[in-house]
Amino acid sequence: MLFSMAFSLSPKLGIDLGTTTVLVFVPGKGIVLNEPSVVAVSTAGNRILAVGNEAKEMVGRTPDEIVAYRPMKDGVIADYRVTEAMLRYYIRKSLGKWNLFRPEVMVSVPAGVTSTERRAVIEAATKAGAREAYVVKEPILAAIGAGIPIHEARGHMIVDIGGGTTDIAVISLGGIVASTSVKCAGNALDRAIADYTKKTYNLSIGDKMAEDVKIRIGSAVPIEQELMMMAKGRDHLTGLPRSIEIGTNEVVRAIGKELRTIINAMKDVLQETPPELAADIIDNGIVMTGGTSLLRNFPELVFRRTGVRARLAKDAPFCVAMGTGEALKHLDAYKKAIIAKR
Repeated sequence: MLFSMAFSLSPKLGIDLGTTTVLVFVPGKGIVLNEPSVVAVSTAGNRILAVGNEAKEMVGRTPDEIVAYRPMKDGVIADYRVTEAMLRYYIRKSLGKWNLFRPEVMVSVPAGVTSTERRAVIEAATKAGAREAYVVKEPILAAIGAGIPIHEARGHMIVDIGGGTTDIAVISLGGIVASTSVKCAGNALDRAIADYTKKTYNLSIGDKMAEDVKIRIGSAVPIEQELMMMAKGRDHLTGLPRSIEIGTNEVVRAIGKELRTIINAMKDVLQETPPELAADIIDNGIVMTGGTSLLRNFPELVFRRTGVRARLAKDAPFCVAMGTGEALKHLDAYKKAIIAKR
């Protein structure tokens, strides 16, 4: 009796464990936490000093003995110990310190995840305080969060573009029919912008500046009325601080190669899709989720290159997190989509 009572009182958490951001969803409350997946570690005592927003403030600004870095690389765990500490911090922060029961946790993983990487996520979540840990592929969760009826016998194509990976899948009858995952997404676009300013203007800019340029003036296709902004950094030749003015169409050129990689991955999945489902996709269009899908005119680029209409999902950056919440509410209904459980 006591056991079943504890079981029913066990809180549920959905975690979108991204390369750049961690989102935590609590059924009934919504998204309770949205923080960067950054951890600051002291090299002297190998101690964890800060996690999330606090740690991100330190990126690029730390003395030698403090390292601020991301324990997730391309959507999978690169540093196991630090990921576990980060998860523990986020689980505690989401539940509050008065919580006595260990939660059931559902974590998102990229579509191309290996069984070893999957086990690492389950193990990290369990050691971080989860009573049960489930992992589900990101495209399934993104589709659920975007309100797509995934159990229908109809083809739906979802493209989830995050920070580290772009996950593309065609879903029908609750399962993935064709999918791919490419390690080219928001972070790759930021790096391309930084490389461009270095090559063209001899100006070294930081990750945050490159991301600002992408968000404020970036576009997937050239535009007539360009937006302009000042990019600040360090002159590569003199080593002194300097700023330049950069325009939208320059950003389009800078990120062209990366966008082609994402479009080619989408074409590969479309080519693998059975004809009946391909017909459904023409009717339903492609649904885009994830923070990077918010890049100006991205759906327009997809339409130009694939001939299929594309649209942004409502609350695109939060679809995966909302999908975890929905799947946790109806665990039995989504059993087929759940890859692993311990």
